[in-house]
Amino acid sequence: MSINSYNDQVSLVQGLLNREEAALNRLYVDYGAALNGIIKRIVVEPKIAEEVLQDVIIKIWNKIDQYDSAKGRFFTWMMQLSRNAAKDKLRSREISQLRKTDQLDNIVSNVERRNPVEMHMQDIGVRRLVDSLREEERQVIELVYFKGYTQSEAAKEIPLPLGTVKTRLRMAMKNLRSILVKE
Repeated sequence: MSINSYNDQVSLVQGLLNREEAALNRLYVDYGAALNGIIKRIVVEPKIAEEVLQDVIIKIWNKIDQYDSAKGRFFTWMMQLSRNAAKDKLRSREISQLRKTDQLDNIVSNVERRNPVEMHMQDIGVRRLVDSLREEERQVIELVYFKGYTQSEAAKEIPLPLGTVKTRLRMAMKNLRSILVKE
């Protein structure tokens, strides 16, 4: 069948079920932009959104037999797969590390632009602020912000329940904010 033979969703789904490559091409041509738009609302980074789109197209191809027209429209099913894949990507360790790396890159570039005396004073100031925290708050700040642990990893390292780590981190940030306001 040619790519133009898939004029409606029913024939497209049938072509995908029959594992026809032309149907896969039509899927991408007809729905790629719409699905990419859905993904980009969740995963803002264009390169990562494109990667998620490719994953979604492959997932549709591999899971087409799970689509049930009695439960809803084909586009709605694809849209849900797209949303879930984008959310999964956001939750992934890869994206979390990328965000932390971007934040660190910004900090490093700001530090590099300062003169050495100013840089040294700033470093001492941050350390002094963190050192003024209670030990349990300082411990989670050290792990999460200075060593790059996720909250879950910090909870395993300490060891404490994840909720306790989150509470201590929130309290530490609140205390740091109040110290900064006073100074």
